[in-house]
Amino acid sequence: MTRRKIFQSVLQYAGLIGVLAFLVLTFSLSTENFFQTQTLVTIANSNPDLIFISVGMTLVLIVGGIDLSVGSLLALGSAVIGVLMVRHQWPVYAAVPVCCLVTAACGLLNGFLSVWFAIPSFIVTLGMLEMARGATKVVTDSQTMYIGSRVEGFGEPISVVSLSPAFLVALGVVILGQFLLTQTVFGRYCVAIGTNREAVRMSGIRTKPVIITAFAISGFLCGLASLSQTSRLSSADPNAAIGLELSAIAACVIGGTSLMGGRGSVVASFFGVLIIAVLQSGLAQLGVEDAIKQIVTGGVIILAVLFDAVRQKFGKVN
Repeated sequence: MTRRKIFQSVLQYAGLIGVLAFLVLTFSLSTENFFQTQTLVTIANSNPDLIFISVGMTLVLIVGGIDLSVGSLLALGSAVIGVLMVRHQWPVYAAVPVCCLVTAACGLLNGFLSVWFAIPSFIVTLGMLEMARGATKVVTDSQTMYIGSRVEGFGEPISVVSLSPAFLVALGVVILGQFLLTQTVFGRYCVAIGTNREAVRMSGIRTKPVIITAFAISGFLCGLASLSQTSRLSSADPNAAIGLELSAIAACVIGGTSLMGGRGSVVASFFGVLIIAVLQSGLAQLGVEDAIKQIVTGGVIILAVLFDAVRQKFGKVN
């Protein structure tokens, strides 16, 4: 890595940490109870599912794709866990692998259809969004399935550190995802494909398997997100995670991942998740209406996209 790229990375992370610190300070001064350990721990324990999905979304965006189906795949995974555990009395350690296999298979299908038939991933994953949501309602009969304490342990805080196993696993996935992206051949291929897919193909590298793998990883992480949300809610809701794909894309964009592909960071996307979570939690403590929260969050996303466009235009980042 060149000195210039190292400087850019440090500057990027410093900026994200600065924004996060500014939000925490602002809401701490504006409300009585925001800057408390319990509040910050609650924010962390409420967002492992979004962290999981944002890691997968980062990889998909870097290769030049997009995955709009992640929210529906999360709901489908939750439905699989609910049906297997409630109706068929499967133990959680058997139901979760099946859940991850189902969501990974859906991600694999997204990637396969996109690259082999040259269909824009936007269209393919939009179709999968509808299919997975419909399948979720079919298998659950459009009813929320209460699972109970059999899955609560993954989402409940550990008394020693007050953080849930789900959040700790999500941190591990962030570290693993960053290592995969920056220290492996697969990661370098992802960046190269997102930058110039045709040039990579002409150099003799098979681009299709790499793109399909990125989508499959995204699908698999939707399965882990399903376990996280199901554990936290103790139930499988067929209407869960509606619009979560937009939050994941927003976190990635805020973290500096380019919507055009070729550039991104899993760690930066993680900070993007924290910024969104802190912003929404702080606005909620201020008593801001949901409609206003949506306006503010949307405005932050637009500003992040504009900032990214300006950086690219003036060549401050590659």
